[in-house]
Amino acid sequence: MSFFTLLDPVLVVELLTLGLCTGFLAGLLGIGGGMLMVPFITFILTSKGFPTEHIVKMAVATSLATICFTSLSSVWAHHKRGAVLWPVAIALAPGILLGSLIGAQLAVALPGKILSVLFAVFVAFSATQMFLNRKPMPGRVLPGFVGMFSVGGLIGGLSSIVGAGGAFISVPFMTWSNVKIHNAVATSSALGFPIAFAGTLGYIWAGWNLPPMLNGSTGFSGNLGYLYLPGVIIVSLASMCTAPLGAKTAHKIDIAPLKKVFASVLYVLAAYFLFH
Repeated sequence: MSFFTLLDPVLVVELLTLGLCTGFLAGLLGIGGGMLMVPFITFILTSKGFPTEHIVKMAVATSLATICFTSLSSVWAHHKRGAVLWPVAIALAPGILLGSLIGAQLAVALPGKILSVLFAVFVAFSATQMFLNRKPMPGRVLPGFVGMFSVGGLIGGLSSIVGAGGAFISVPFMTWSNVKIHNAVATSSALGFPIAFAGTLGYIWAGWNLPPMLNGSTGFSGNLGYLYLPGVIIVSLASMCTAPLGAKTAHKIDIAPLKKVFASVLYVLAAYFLFH
């Protein structure tokens, strides 16, 4: 059975819809795509008959891989406005690369249920921050090499475990260190690529010996390690199309009420991962 046999109309519609919605909401609300992608890719893989022990890990790996593509368009937009603090991004990058590789190995070693609980905690935490719109008060300056390497490792490790771009840690950290919020957001977008790239390599490496016959209903799954390739390709292309539209819309409307509504949805998704 060929790879393209998997691309039945229902699957294509599901992945396109996920990519279009994820990209638009990422641009509109400034969220990481992992919060939406991981739950819904989990739904899709479950419906396709994938073994339970692999589903969440494949969803996280696939989410990271899509961030490789979407982060490039985001960082370019911020770079053109001169908002990215490249020295800060470069200082954090070594720790991020190492942390992301290690985090992927840890995530694969964890039982699927524990990984689901960790992801639920991450989503609930992100939803609470969004609901309260809490911003840390500046309290210090950026640390030296050892401090930046350590923080980078923490950002990369946690991000690769939950399939996120790292903004949930990097933006508060930089804001707390007296970096202006728009520079923190822009610099965080630059960190998304090394997080996603190293994490993706980590999941490919960790799942290199996985057999291609993971999908119980159709046989060949289209996986590369823990990556679900149909999801990577279709979701990435779709989300890159709608992210600029979401960002443009954000400048025209008051998004504060929308953030609270979306935070409520995230609580529901977190509950699903805890109790399903």
